[in-house]
Amino acid sequence: MDEFSAIAPDLPEPFRLLIKQTVDSTNDEVRRLADQGMPEGLIVITDHQTQGRGRRGAAWFSPPGESLAFSVLLRPDVPKALWPRLALVAGLAVAEALEEYIPLVGIKWPNDVWAGGKKIAGILVEAGRDFAVVGIGLNVNTLAFPDEVAQTATSLALEMGREVPRAEMLAAIIRRLSLRRHQIGTEFGEIINSIRLRCVLTGQDVSLTAASGPLSGTVEGISPQGELLLRTTAGLQPLLQADEVRITGHSGQTAT
Repeated sequence: MDEFSAIAPDLPEPFRLLIKQTVDSTNDEVRRLADQGMPEGLIVITDHQTQGRGRRGAAWFSPPGESLAFSVLLRPDVPKALWPRLALVAGLAVAEALEEYIPLVGIKWPNDVWAGGKKIAGILVEAGRDFAVVGIGLNVNTLAFPDEVAQTATSLALEMGREVPRAEMLAAIIRRLSLRRHQIGTEFGEIINSIRLRCVLTGQDVSLTAASGPLSGTVEGISPQGELLLRTTAGLQPLLQADEVRITGHSGQTAT
């Protein structure tokens, strides 16, 4: 983990690194420190999570020395109702950072980043009393994945054909997050425009689980508020959150 110490002095304010050899979960570690009054900008990074997780508590595959697993403490100065937008903001920051290395990085609403048609990163945003924790897992130099995700996961090294220093990649993400984190309020339109350019779901037939239950339909785009616009047999439905979004086909329609 010494590689990360070298980049710490050059991170933009107010970001600063806390390097841990082992934690249960970087999100949980940041939450504990936030409850103790830690100011915005703390980044907890580790090589080993004993209880690392993605959305809905799913385990996150993160081999030591190959991937990035870190969480960032933010204290947004906008109404809490807007904080779910941080998942899209973080996804865009990761995509933009990756585009310094590879082209055509996609965003799979609401919290995944794709490269080469496969998942390369996941985002998990959790809110506390007066803070938000942005957890990011990115496959950097992994060359082999477990059988259950081998057909759907990729890494930066696989896409580039060479390894990339993890600390270099972390610094690139934090630079983009530093610029984008303030845009969940009045400047969210700029975020949405950038996400629409990268949205891998637009024009696709999908199935998903919404608060009301399972749904299927065609994705027509992303709304100005960051909702997924799903055309179902019942009409157009804007969805602020959903789980298990699966592409089932291509409709041939264009985005709106």
